[in-house]
Amino acid sequence: MRLIIMGPPGAGKGTQAKFIAEHFGIPAISTGDIFRRNVSEGTPLGVEAKRFMDAGEYVPDEVTNKMVRNRIEEDDAGPGFLLDGYPRTLAQVEELDGMIRGTGHQLDAVVVLTVDQDEIVNRLLQRAQVEGRTDDTEDVIRRRQELYTEQTEPLIGVYRDRGLLVEIDGMGEVDEVTRRVFKALDVVPES
Repeated sequence: MRLIIMGPPGAGKGTQAKFIAEHFGIPAISTGDIFRRNVSEGTPLGVEAKRFMDAGEYVPDEVTNKMVRNRIEEDDAGPGFLLDGYPRTLAQVEELDGMIRGTGHQLDAVVVLTVDQDEIVNRLLQRAQVEGRTDDTEDVIRRRQELYTEQTEPLIGVYRDRGLLVEIDGMGEVDEVTRRVFKALDVVPES
C-alpha cells in the first residue's frame, strides 16, 4: 500500500499516520524525520539541507526529492509506505510520480484530513500552552493555515482528478477518525 496523508497543521496527521502505517505494516515517512535523520547522521544531503535550515530557508525541492527517493528505496518501504509532508508542491507531485513509477507500482490513495479551522487553532493553542511553545501564537497558527491552503489546494485538486483522494472528517475523538480512515480505505480495523 502506497499512501499519502495530508491535512493542515494540527489536523492529526501524525497520529493517524502511526495507526495506518502499523495496520498495513508499512513505514510512516515524515519529511521532518527524514531531514532530522540526514542532518544527525551528517549525510551529504543532510549537510546541504542544514545550510538552508540554519538560514531559516526552505530546503530546495532537489534536496528534498533526493532524501525522499533514498528513503522509499530502503528495504522496509518495499511493501509500501505512508508519506506525511511530501509532496508539498506540484513539482514534487511529478517527482513522486516518477519515483513510484520507477518501482513498477502506483499510488493507492491520498488521505486528506479535513478539520474546522477554528478547531485547529484551538487545538494548537492548547498544545502550545501544554508544551510551552511560545512561538505558537494565534496569528502564527492562522498564517500556517493560510499557507497550507494556498500551497496544498492545487495538490488536492490533482489527486481528486486522478480519483485517488479520500477525504476524511478529522473532527472528533482519535479512534473515531481512525475508524473513518479505515472505512474509507475499505479496511476493517482489528479490535
